[in-house]
Amino acid sequence: MPAAFKISIPGVRFGHAEDRRALTGTTVCFFDRPAVAAVHIMGAAPGTRDTELLNPEFTVDHIDALVLSGGSAYGLDAAGGVQAWLRENNRGIPLDPVRIPIAPCAILFDMRNEGDKAWGRFSPY
Repeated sequence: MPAAFKISIPGVRFGHAEDRRALTGTTVCFFDRPAVAAVHIMGAAPGTRDTELLNPEFTVDHIDALVLSGGSAYGLDAAGGVQAWLRENNRGIPLDPVRIPIAPCAILFDMRNEGDKAWGRFSPY
């Protein structure tokens, strides 16, 4: 197993979870303050959630977190958990009576690796 390493960027915190049985994981970049973001989507079958909000012609101009997940389309569920945590911590765009956290997500296809993908009804994301 490779040695752990630490990334340090002022104003950004990172979280990571992995499932060694399924051979997949999720990484989240949390921003101390809302951050400006942009996206360029490539590939034949991209899997994303809320990335279209980053288009400059739309009204959302900042994000609270960025989610990168394995698991193909199943991995998009990880953004819901991140969004719930952000809301609990009073983050997001204020739209009375609630705040709506913005946590775009992109996934990668790791469904054909050697991991156990028979997780049943409760996915690891």
